[in-house]
Amino acid sequence: MTTQTSDAAASARRDFRVLWAGQSLNLLGDHFMVLTLPLLAVTVIGASASEAALLPFALFVPFLLFGLPAGAVVDRLPRRLTMILCDASQAAIFLTIAALAFTSVLSLPWLLVLVALAGTATLFFQVAYTSYLPELFPDARDLQRGNARLFFSESVSRTLGPVLAGPVIAVLGPVVAVAANAGSFVLSVLSVAAIRHREPARAPRARKPGWMLDDIREGLRFVFGHSELEPVILCGAVYVLFLSMIEASLVLYCRHVLGLGPTGCGVVVGAAALGFPIGNLLSSRLVDRLGVATTLVASACVSVTGLVLIPVAGSAGSAVALVAASVLHGAGEGAFGPTSLTLRQTATPPHLLGRINAVQRFLLWGTIPLGSLIASLTIELMGLRGAVWIGGLGTCLCLPVLLRRGIRDGLAQRWAVARGRALSPCPSTPTGAPSAPEED
Repeated sequence: MTTQTSDAAASARRDFRVLWAGQSLNLLGDHFMVLTLPLLAVTVIGASASEAALLPFALFVPFLLFGLPAGAVVDRLPRRLTMILCDASQAAIFLTIAALAFTSVLSLPWLLVLVALAGTATLFFQVAYTSYLPELFPDARDLQRGNARLFFSESVSRTLGPVLAGPVIAVLGPVVAVAANAGSFVLSVLSVAAIRHREPARAPRARKPGWMLDDIREGLRFVFGHSELEPVILCGAVYVLFLSMIEASLVLYCRHVLGLGPTGCGVVVGAAALGFPIGNLLSSRLVDRLGVATTLVASACVSVTGLVLIPVAGSAGSAVALVAASVLHGAGEGAFGPTSLTLRQTATPPHLLGRINAVQRFLLWGTIPLGSLIASLTIELMGLRGAVWIGGLGTCLCLPVLLRRGIRDGLAQRWAVARGRALSPCPSTPTGAPSAPEED
């Protein structure tokens, strides 16, 4: 029995490493395109800067339009197969973009449509892989460590993707860079296909008329009825809404308000990526020491503090303080992400996990285009300073949303236990008194 358990654990670790590699390549390709697609639009198609700015909107709109249906669909499909098909779709999409650009056929409307299709594939991949990991690691501690490593890959990809894209574009041009990015998704297909674990067969579910709406309602009822998931997910939605205002304004704020050059802007904007791995790597230890609720509240407070300090540092004219604030924000968010994902995975029945992850993606990633539009309106009415201040202070609103229901109760319980330990007298044996006999 021990040998079988050891073999199963070794097989799970091996499959996780393969999944980790596939997810990392997928994320690297996504962030590789952050720099490549706008340059492709401007230099090859001849798009204006405002037109190129529509590309992120096209990429994230599928999360708003299809986020909830994606969970209902993924819960009825094999998740490993879904990941393979999504990666293969993205490889085909980016090869198509490269081919159309190389033949001078690519236009901005076609590019926006293809990017939106790539965003749809990203949505389904993200829902599938976050729902697949609990099948490899049923134990909550192993799951937390696995999520921390996956989030670490995402953090590194945010920095490494644009860094790798720059030299490739400089040497080979944006068209070849897009084609090369398609290769990362081919490698991701091969790595996910190498996973040996096979999902248990699910009981067939009848597809009666309106099945998708019924499945979506079931997922929404579970989230909003859960005492811990509801405050955590809604906290994330409020946080991302205002964070996206800062992200949409920060480059121009650094350039036109603070007078920083391109290098300085890049350092400030990329500084958060230095904090993410710190939070990712600390998250497991924090959960072991503080518990889930305390870790979530503490990491949210750290991240919000960093974001509030961004306009404060900007008003003081200190680029160094801006970098420090960005790192602090990244560290807090880096700890919150894997902890909230592990909570979602452990608190949700397996047959609902795709829908619950989709609700989270819909509410969080779906607010990104809304935040960008609000930032644009705020800049028009109040300027860049006003947009950054509103974005930073607005993130504070996520804290009262988080400190409710099960999270508040878990925090209170943890503090009561800690206070009880602090107040309880330490047992001691008076000098010269006989010690209690040991029991056999």
